[in-house]
Amino acid sequence: MQKQITILGRNYTLRADNGEELEAAAMEVDRRLKQLIGRTAGVDQYTAAMLTALNLASEVRALKRGYRDRLDAMEREAAAIETVLAAAVAEEGA
Repeated sequence: MQKQITILGRNYTLRADNGEELEAAAMEVDRRLKQLIGRTAGVDQYTAAMLTALNLASEVRALKRGYRDRLDAMEREAAAIETVLAAAVAEEGA
């Protein structure tokens, strides 16, 4: 399906499986761009777009790192539980 979005007053027509998600993402990008342009005197739209993209990429990387760390911790916990269970089963069989 095609979805029309607007970022900084420019319309874009994009293909999207989830139009609502695309629209929400576009609104977030538009909000962040306007915020950056509003607080940074003299910044042009291209530079604002690059800085916004870098900020978003940094946030995505931090989230991925956090999820990886949580997954690693869960895997360690699962391994510890598996060890305890294996010992309990071995003790029952003895």
